[in-house]
Amino acid sequence: MKIVIAGGSGFVGQGLTDFYTQQGHEVIILTRKQSHRVGNVQYCQWLQPDAKPNELLENADAFINLAGVSLNEGRWTDERKEAIFKSRMQATTEIIRIIEDLENKPNVLVNASAVGIYPTSKAAVYTESSTQKSTDFLGRTVKKWEEIAKCAEAYGVRTVFTRFGVILGSGGGALKLMAMPYDFYIGGKLGSGMQWVSWVHIDDVVGAIDFVISDDTISGSVNVTAPYPVRMEQFGKTIAEIKRKPHWFPTPAPLLKAALGEKSKMVLEGQNVKPTVLLEHGYTFHYPKLYDALSNLL
Repeated sequence: MKIVIAGGSGFVGQGLTDFYTQQGHEVIILTRKQSHRVGNVQYCQWLQPDAKPNELLENADAFINLAGVSLNEGRWTDERKEAIFKSRMQATTEIIRIIEDLENKPNVLVNASAVGIYPTSKAAVYTESSTQKSTDFLGRTVKKWEEIAKCAEAYGVRTVFTRFGVILGSGGGALKLMAMPYDFYIGGKLGSGMQWVSWVHIDDVVGAIDFVISDDTISGSVNVTAPYPVRMEQFGKTIAEIKRKPHWFPTPAPLLKAALGEKSKMVLEGQNVKPTVLLEHGYTFHYPKLYDALSNLL
């Protein structure tokens, strides 16, 4: 297959690039730098005034859009939030323009999304058929992101919105920051500890994306989360058990809000999200249980 990845230098993009190149597929990564090749990976310039990416992108089997400023880095100032929003809208709008202009269009567009589209709740359980949508910054961003990506359907391109949970991996993502306090013996409950963490191992993120590309009966929203989410208290206790460190030092919610600002909602509030579409279509998770996932990574 010929796979085009926007955001290929990021945490998930690197995992996908490694996976597809090892499988012998052709990988093209969209970049702001001059087009060039490194080993088996072709880098294709885009989002620049003189860029002409279409020449390299004809006959692609799949587009994967992961592009956007990281949610995990930096405090969510007004300037940072604007960058998070605009980077996603700009990249996705450009992908739709490219698809429109291609003579031979891809079979599928897999567009990154997030479980933040669902309202935070300690009681609700969300599946892809849930109609409730969050109205906070992240919810509005994800909703608009998906709306733009959906335009690919007008050109006959099957479109999938992969709604990622908290991605766990040793090379990036949130796990390093979540586990670090335990190395200094100050790990413990964050906020109430009752908030849900809908997590997923990076291997299952890569596996799920490849799965939806291969299964042409899947379209629309797909929750990319492990089947067994846990509450934050259990998440911390599992880290402590694996690291053989104490779980005793609570961090009050006001302190996290002061340190992280609006981004603290990602830690203090959560959603119980189930990967119903993946399970119904027969995807087998590498790491369905948190203990096994963290044992592998920690």
